[in-house]
Amino acid sequence: MPNYFITTLGCQMNKNDSERIETMLRGMGMDLAETEESADVIVINTCSVRQTAEDRVYGFGRNFVELKKKNPGLIVCVTGCMPGRDKDSRLRSKLVGVDLYFPTKDMVYLPQWLSELNPDLRPMADLEKDYLSLKPTYQKKFQAFVTIQTGCNHFCTYCVVPFSRGLEVNRSLQTILTEVRDLAVGGCLEITLLGQIVNHYQAPDPEHFSLGNSYQKNDFAKLLWEINAILGIQRIHWTAPHPLYMNDELIDALTILPKQVNYLHLPVQSGNNEVLNRMNRRHTREFYLDIITKIKARKPNIAIGTDIIVGFSGETDEQFADTMSLFAACDFDISYHAKYSPRSGTVADKVFPDTVTMERKKERWWKLQVLMEETVLRKNQSYVGKTISVLIDDAKNGWCMGNSPEMKRVQCMGGEELVGTIQSVVIERAEEWILWGQRK
Repeated sequence: MPNYFITTLGCQMNKNDSERIETMLRGMGMDLAETEESADVIVINTCSVRQTAEDRVYGFGRNFVELKKKNPGLIVCVTGCMPGRDKDSRLRSKLVGVDLYFPTKDMVYLPQWLSELNPDLRPMADLEKDYLSLKPTYQKKFQAFVTIQTGCNHFCTYCVVPFSRGLEVNRSLQTILTEVRDLAVGGCLEITLLGQIVNHYQAPDPEHFSLGNSYQKNDFAKLLWEINAILGIQRIHWTAPHPLYMNDELIDALTILPKQVNYLHLPVQSGNNEVLNRMNRRHTREFYLDIITKIKARKPNIAIGTDIIVGFSGETDEQFADTMSLFAACDFDISYHAKYSPRSGTVADKVFPDTVTMERKKERWWKLQVLMEETVLRKNQSYVGKTISVLIDDAKNGWCMGNSPEMKRVQCMGGEELVGTIQSVVIERAEEWILWGQRK
């Protein structure tokens, strides 16, 4: 039987998209290959957030040429955000050995294109034009990503998402709830809701909200309430929200709904108002700090993470210092910080010169990294001696690993039979990125 191999770069939404691609390839009668070398079809699902992500794809292209010498029938497909933003094919022209190059929304045509290139590949029945209607091939029975929205209307000046994924499109409420209910019946314990601005979800079919729903104004808060009522689901996580839409109803849902994990990932990008304005983030430092204060007043022990860009166009040392002070004020549990990388086609690339040197960007990145590690190590000490619940998701060599409700990685002794279960673990030692403990 023909084999496929999928490589996924970038975010969780890309991973969920790859799960849909896998459904189509399996529907064509294909099996998963152990390596690229043994595959008849290779799919690269790309990311365009930073230049380094695209450079990796160019590196793959050189490998494809060598693989095709060994297997002339090999079909190489490149999809994801890179083709999505490549309106003039300038990026495509740099790739070699690629047969199919298409944006995410066009994945529904993949079976047709593959069978045209290789008539021995079995075509599929007509697919829905909306790729989100495809059922993903979930990688784990007990955990699943559920995409509720794709695209974005915000046009942050540094971001390619509106160009690579288009404007915001929200899935129907009925479809989302059906998917979650099916997951629960199949034994899923934890779902992660995905959207470019996930808390801006607006149900196109609001008539499917329950009459007894506790929330009235925020559709995303209403959705969380509905999922909390689904038997079997034990944990609900979501990423990534925007500060603008963290209103009082959603803060209430975040802090009181029982299945909500005790973690919020809320990107801020910078702690300086002038930089935030150039980024078109539409919020100020003060607005963000006020949200964090409200959330912690309701739930003092909640863990909070963020995204930060260092070295954005024109950022001065004083402006970066504002980001450092905001980090300290919020007392973040984790930050995914990145050195600014200009993206062709974005407003920032056209209007704001990239004046911060790479040396200075690296210096600022490390300052933030040191602050984060010191903060996380200090905060993690509070878990020592406590018993926390852990969803075990991996086991190797007699050790199990999983996440706490605060999305802290926890390691304890145990075998593979514990994978997919929630265990009570007494924490004995805390490091920056691992809490060590024993099962009760």
